[in-house]
Amino acid sequence: MGKLNYSREAEGRFSRAMGHELHISPKHAREICNLIRGMKVSQARSYLEDVVTLKRAVPFKRYARNVAHRHGMIGGGAGRYPQKAAKAVLVVLQNATSNAEYKGLEPDKMKVYHAGTLKGRTIRGWMPRAMGRATPKNTETVSVEMILTEMV
Repeated sequence: MGKLNYSREAEGRFSRAMGHELHISPKHAREICNLIRGMKVSQARSYLEDVVTLKRAVPFKRYARNVAHRHGMIGGGAGRYPQKAAKAVLVVLQNATSNAEYKGLEPDKMKVYHAGTLKGRTIRGWMPRAMGRATPKNTETVSVEMILTEMV
């Protein structure tokens, strides 16, 4: 695995964290990162916890084909509850807040400056079929990066 650099640099006081090659859906990760970008840390944490407990849906804007609408959702009609991806992004958010505390910053006064995804490596696999054949069964991985900055 090569070293990944952050796609953005923040100015001022910031903290950052990255989750490498997470076994989650790239589409779900992208929609979650677009949702929490610009939110306060406490607001983003509570939203992700609500997604995990199926209380609030994530609006799907780009990957919304054949996605059902959810009642009372703000920010779009079509949405889903990507629990596995929300748990993984929540862990990265908690790592970034822990890094902020270590640097002497107050996580309550921070917001999500940048949340993005990068394509990870593809884990190759095969699924045996009848008559001695096989079908590829590959697993995509995603790297999630998050940068928190102090609100002014």
